[in-house]
Amino acid sequence: MGSEGSSRVVVPRNFRLLEELERGEKGIGDGTVSYGMDDADDVYMQSWTGTIIGPPNTVHEGRIYQLKLFCGKDYPDNPPSVRFQTRINMSCVNQETGMVEPSLFPMLANWQREHTMEDILVQLKKDMMSPQNRKLAQPPEGNEDARVDHKGIVLRCCIL
Repeated sequence: MGSEGSSRVVVPRNFRLLEELERGEKGIGDGTVSYGMDDADDVYMQSWTGTIIGPPNTVHEGRIYQLKLFCGKDYPDNPPSVRFQTRINMSCVNQETGMVEPSLFPMLANWQREHTMEDILVQLKKDMMSPQNRKLAQPPEGNEDARVDHKGIVLRCCIL
C-alpha cells in the first residue's frame, strides 16, 4: 500500500480557518496567547484578533498586547498580515504602523502552508524573550488609542 509520488491532501481555506477558529476558542497552552475572529459575520473569515501576554523576566512581563491578523483570500498559501494594535518596541515591528515586517520576522518571510496564526503568535512571544528584544525600552502603557484601524470606521447620522 505504498503511495506513488508525493500526493497530499490540501485542506481548503475555509476548512482550515474553521479548524483554527475552533482551536483558538478552546484556548492555547498556558493561556498567554489567544486569538479569534474579529467579526462573526465575516463570511470570508479574514479579520482576526490576537492577544499575547508578555513573557516573564522581560520588559514585556505583565503587559497585554493586542494584535490584528488579516487572512487574505490566498491564506494559508500566503501569510496573514500581522499588526500590533498595542504599541511595542520589537526588532521586527514597524514603530509607526505596528506592522510585523515579514523581512524581519522569519516565520512570515519563509511562510509555509502548515503554519498557523497560533504559530505566529507563539513565535512573536518567543521573540519577545530574545536577547535583542527582552530589554528594549517600551512605550508607556495605555497608548493604544494612537493606532486605530481606520478601515472599520462607520459613520452614523440621524436626522432630527
